[in-house]
Amino acid sequence: MGMESKFIWMDGELVPFEKATIHFLTPALHYGAAVFEGIRAYNTARGPAVFRLREHAERLIESAEVFGFRSLPFSVDQIATAVKDTVRANGFTDCYIRPLLYLNHGGWNLNVDSGQASLAIAVWEWNNYLGEDALEKGIRANISSFTRHHVNVSMTKAKVSGNYVNSILAKTESARLGFQEAIMLDPQGYVAECTGENLFLVRRGKIYTPATAPVLEGITRHTVFTIAKELGYDVREIPVSRDQLYTADEVFVVGTAAECIGLSEIDFRRIGDGTRGEITRAIQTIYHDVIRGRVAKFEDWCEYVG
Repeated sequence: MGMESKFIWMDGELVPFEKATIHFLTPALHYGAAVFEGIRAYNTARGPAVFRLREHAERLIESAEVFGFRSLPFSVDQIATAVKDTVRANGFTDCYIRPLLYLNHGGWNLNVDSGQASLAIAVWEWNNYLGEDALEKGIRANISSFTRHHVNVSMTKAKVSGNYVNSILAKTESARLGFQEAIMLDPQGYVAECTGENLFLVRRGKIYTPATAPVLEGITRHTVFTIAKELGYDVREIPVSRDQLYTADEVFVVGTAAECIGLSEIDFRRIGDGTRGEITRAIQTIYHDVIRGRVAKFEDWCEYVG
């Protein structure tokens, strides 16, 4: 994966890629004291458009507030404008976008109130997060030995950088065992989510997904939830046990980076017939039309760069 670009936006200024650096003694580097977003821009008939940009900018601010930042240097509108400026300056059509709001100065006493926040935005071309064949063939996953954070140990509704050590531990373990993704259980033993995706399962024509209490309320999760209902499917939020995954007709995961990908196998147990299911395929098809501005009903989710 090449992450190079021409410019990175830092505190209101487009900086050449090679000069977009921070000091070793930046507190966020030492403590994970930062919040971030993952956003995508897609090429459309009207040029590149950032998908659900405002919702992502709002969640970035919400994550910062949940983390404890009281004074933020930029508003939702300023973040949205900066994202489009950065995409435009780099000349990308399809790209991944990473805003990071981080503790830049102070905070060495582990008190966010004694620090100062900065904002940076990078963009790069990133097409297949889970592999070239994932869309058609699905991926293999396992139930991780690492538990998803307890909701009162680390704030699960915020994309706090330090939270993702949990995901790194789980994903690395799974990759070393030969799987492509890890499914994490919550502290009560029910299915929570994957390392970077929310999860859905299909049983007898109905779609189920874990309730939001222990998981990140994903924007792609909401998108897919909406698409599934538009297609006429009954979608329910319920507690999900790991053995319900094993007996599901289909399981698929969704996230900004992963988009919408089916699971062919979990813990060496084939899901359905081991191929992408019909409902997964139907949702994928509409999803890819929606993100490229081809569905009039959802076109307001696309914020055009040009």
